[in-house]
Amino acid sequence: MIVCADEPEILRHVEEALPDSPTVSLTVATGSYKEGCWLSLDEGISGAAPFVRPQHVNENRDMSLLYFTSGSSGNPKMAAHNYLYPLGHIVTAKYWHNLNENSLHLTIADTGWGKAVWGKLYGQWLSGAAVFVYDHEKFIPADILAVMAKYRITSFCAPPTIYRYLIREDFSKYDLSALEYCTTAGEPLNPSVFECWKQLTGLIIHEGFGQTETTMTIGTFPWMEPKPGSLGVPNPAYDMDLLSQDGRSAEDGENGEIIIRTDKRLPVGLFEEYYRDAELTKAVHSDGIYHTGDVAWRDSDGYYWFVGRTDDVIKSSGYRIGPFEVESALMTHAAVVECAVTGVPDEVRGQIIKATIILSKEYRDCPDRETLIKEIQNHVKMVSAPYKYPRLIEFVDELPKTISGKIRRVEIRDRDSAKQTEK
Repeated sequence: MIVCADEPEILRHVEEALPDSPTVSLTVATGSYKEGCWLSLDEGISGAAPFVRPQHVNENRDMSLLYFTSGSSGNPKMAAHNYLYPLGHIVTAKYWHNLNENSLHLTIADTGWGKAVWGKLYGQWLSGAAVFVYDHEKFIPADILAVMAKYRITSFCAPPTIYRYLIREDFSKYDLSALEYCTTAGEPLNPSVFECWKQLTGLIIHEGFGQTETTMTIGTFPWMEPKPGSLGVPNPAYDMDLLSQDGRSAEDGENGEIIIRTDKRLPVGLFEEYYRDAELTKAVHSDGIYHTGDVAWRDSDGYYWFVGRTDDVIKSSGYRIGPFEVESALMTHAAVVECAVTGVPDEVRGQIIKATIILSKEYRDCPDRETLIKEIQNHVKMVSAPYKYPRLIEFVDELPKTISGKIRRVEIRDRDSAKQTEK
């Protein structure tokens, strides 16, 4: 059975997929909509028999829900979670969002994304907080700020993309005095955005990290002093480590893949499997280790610093360069609203760094783009290591993103690869 909203675009997609979906026997639309193959949800509920509890109910390890991953590095995968999964989000809401019974919490997330469950359902209700829902057809930064001011939102969570656009609005127009706590997840937060938000609101942004396959695994908790650009420290519910390229635990200051050890216990919140794909499941979770595919390093205080996805790390002239550190340097230039850093094949260096940039309003009509490119390149050399500057810069109107707002660097790489092939 498929149950979906009675919106023309959604209905059309389902109808087009039906010929390739032989197991689907019923299609139900919300409300009273009833045309063609569609049954009405309202009619179905009104004629439903009383629920009878089955003799055998679900067990903890049974599949409760099925997420599709965001597909930032490839095709979406189906991540199956069990019935204990909601309990894993107590840490998410109580000890990262810092919620209590007096909180009015707003998470910006489409309900088709796993982040809606992270930020609107399980942990928030288990913590006794009230959840504010604001549905919008189009993201307009000023509208978000107006809603937060009008309804006196006390706790706010949004991906870094949202914060990047909010800080460019005129905050003098909005009374955000009720706002007490701010968090972000989905992608690493650039330090420049952190500092600007603090100047505008007086509040610091507490970062969190996790995956569709997990709950929040690393975070900056309320009792900690955030370090701008850092993910925070491991959630104690997970036995976490950094694995070096040669298979040992990475030292402080050394890059390694974030892994979760499961040889002693299975943490509440870790997914069961990729549905109907045992081979892919084994590729990421076997021998007592779950591989996140994300690279980070740890400082002497135990804080983790994101480098990039294992397949996003750029190898140039013997250096391993994470896209996030270059993007953070770029974001401190006034011309840059958003950017994505990728590697482009190069015969001499192996790869060179490319920056795909959305310009701010003040720079969009700049007639001398070559001078602007040089200025941005020199800026990166000044605020970062000189070898990390982007040798290629492309200006675009928008970046390819997943439905959850994550930049699809793989799409940029594929597009550039196709251009090179054409040459």
